[in-house]
Amino acid sequence: MKIIAEDLKTKFGKQILIDEKLSNYSWFNLGGPADVFFKPDSKEDIIFFLEKVKPQKFTIIGAGSNTLIRDGGIKGITIKLSSAFSYTKLDSENIIEVGAATLDKKVADFAMKNSLTGLEFLACIPGSIGGAVRMNTGCYGNDISQILHSIKVIDSQGKPKEILAKYIKFFYRSTNLEENLLITSVKLNGKYCNKQKIDEKQKKMIEKKKNSQPSQIKTCGSTFKNPKNKKAWQLIKESNCENFKVGNAKISEKHCNFFINSGNATSKDLEELIKKVKDTVYQKTKINLELEIKIIGSNK
Repeated sequence: MKIIAEDLKTKFGKQILIDEKLSNYSWFNLGGPADVFFKPDSKEDIIFFLEKVKPQKFTIIGAGSNTLIRDGGIKGITIKLSSAFSYTKLDSENIIEVGAATLDKKVADFAMKNSLTGLEFLACIPGSIGGAVRMNTGCYGNDISQILHSIKVIDSQGKPKEILAKYIKFFYRSTNLEENLLITSVKLNGKYCNKQKIDEKQKKMIEKKKNSQPSQIKTCGSTFKNPKNKKAWQLIKESNCENFKVGNAKISEKHCNFFINSGNATSKDLEELIKKVKDTVYQKTKINLELEIKIIGSNK
């Protein structure tokens, strides 16, 4: 794999990196190296690379806001879209087209600027819009499935296509999209509304988040999904897990569904803490918590 990547260096130069530290790309600030790290600047770059390398599998990372990368890093090819895929534009009166690497907050602000409502909740979601679609992200009664028009993707053979939202199955914090589909851009529906009303709605959501969730720390947001008719944080608290620690991995005092790298934690520390909480909650409540964050890569 490394030989193939070196062979492509003449075309891509610094867009291809060997043994790149993935801790630089995760909000936990954790993770081992990527064998081959590819940062394309265009759809043409992606198509050329995939047609040339023909990988059976590759790993896609976004903003790293909900991903725990293991200490052994990621084998094979890791693809992260460059900032060239971060853009916003009006496709029509009520449809916004955004690059998959565009941060969710930027999308919400662009919608407000263009007097389009329905996207305010994105201002509270850390991460990029490609990842938001893949995990059907949401908060406060809103999620991506309610506003998605379509996505443009490139498959593992390097073939581009557009998929309308009606052909995607959405679940709570997930979709049925294949792992090896690389989302390049997203179209979102909005509805015309007074800009001031949008601003007020967005500010209320941001304030609510600020009051209930930790910020400016090494965390990847909600660790577990909320089970039906339950809140994950309540189950963690009721099971007396909120003071659990493993190494330098701990649980936020402000919100016990947020797990933190409080210093020099390892990914293994975080994973062991997750398992410890999951097992304890199951023993005490018989409820099996499901992960909301993604754990990827290999152990050392």
